[in-house]
Amino acid sequence: MTAIRPRRSALYMPASNIRALEKAKTLPADAVIFDLEDAVAPDMKESAREQACAAVAGGGYGPREVVIRINALDTPWGEADLAAVAAAGPDAVLVPKVSSVETLAAVGLRLRRLGVAERMQVWAMIETPLAILEARSIASAAHDVDTRLACFVMGTNDLAKDTRTRLAPGRAAMLPWLMTALAAARASGIDILDGVHNGIDDAAGFREECEQGRDCGFDGKTLIHPNQIAAANEIFAPSAEEVARARAIIAAFERPENAGKGVISLDGRMVERLHAEMAKRVVALAEAIAQRR
Repeated sequence: MTAIRPRRSALYMPASNIRALEKAKTLPADAVIFDLEDAVAPDMKESAREQACAAVAGGGYGPREVVIRINALDTPWGEADLAAVAAAGPDAVLVPKVSSVETLAAVGLRLRRLGVAERMQVWAMIETPLAILEARSIASAAHDVDTRLACFVMGTNDLAKDTRTRLAPGRAAMLPWLMTALAAARASGIDILDGVHNGIDDAAGFREECEQGRDCGFDGKTLIHPNQIAAANEIFAPSAEEVARARAIIAAFERPENAGKGVISLDGRMVERLHAEMAKRVVALAEAIAQRR
């Protein structure tokens, strides 16, 4: 099994706020996303870029995954953003407005020409109607190592704006698109993060949305405030009961008498080998989270 990197919580932080970049070193988020795009005014773009890249180069973020969201390549800042990020070397670059596989190919080509180490990944924002319609082909870019694609990030606010969909509690109108993107991500073996919840003070609504995202199969959630981290970390982690059950399933299939069996009975329930594979991932995720502590 490929090593798992927990991505339960990914906190957006405006790169124009130097105090926020410093505070990120103390927060229990699995990932921090230094934002050069939506959170930064046009007249602050260049200084924000310098601050974000200096922060990454300076280090000190421990086990947190450090990501920089650049401006789109067709904006006045995109090309310079990508070049600066390539030099700084974060764990990943988050590319906005990805609506076709060609965008990822262009980013991958530039990173290769810039001589960026292979460890730096690419994350893709899925936030336009066309991105939903092209989700399968965009995700398939992960099969081309030059694109470095490792993760989808849902941009639900932009998607709602472009489709004129209301982000009502329960997200009934949004769910088909979320699941389309999730199926595409899973088909190509990449992670996918749910979109943000806009209600900073709506703790109950945030928990409900996290639980919905977890049950849908998302790996974690993008956040807009540090007070959302704890709930996301809790909800997107397997519970102690789930881990215990997973270990029991693995142990049962490892018994000599079950070596050649595809289906067994465990505690009065039918369990297939596919459940053992699922159980191994649950245990691996739990162990990866424990190592972070």
